[in-house]
Amino acid sequence: MRLLDFLSHRSQQRAWIYCRIDAPEDAHGAMKGQKKELMDYAEQMGFLVVGESEDIGSGLDFDRAGLAEVMKAAGDGRMDVLLVKKLDRLGRDTAKLLELLRGLEQLNIELYSPLEGQIRLDYQRPSLSKQ
Repeated sequence: MRLLDFLSHRSQQRAWIYCRIDAPEDAHGAMKGQKKELMDYAEQMGFLVVGESEDIGSGLDFDRAGLAEVMKAAGDGRMDVLLVKKLDRLGRDTAKLLELLRGLEQLNIELYSPLEGQIRLDYQRPSLSKQ
């Protein structure tokens, strides 16, 4: 590997892909489509995909093996960026979702979606003080 290629490769942000679908009907096709969209997005954004996790199940249930794998990888420092198709792929319970977003923020993990761009907690948080 040439030095320039090594430095370029090293400067890429490491991305983890997370996919979730609600029901097992057509799970293979829907999951495959989500994964392809996120792989294409990672390439477009210049991210280096280092892992992927998936779940089939309700967005209200946060006790999912794939999501646990994402958080473990984040905690272990194996990623810089998490890619999801839409924010609701992480979950649909607002309180639990905010807790998860805070956890990612504390680990300095950036969250991106091809449909929603960069998702930042400070944009999601309502202002608590009025001036």
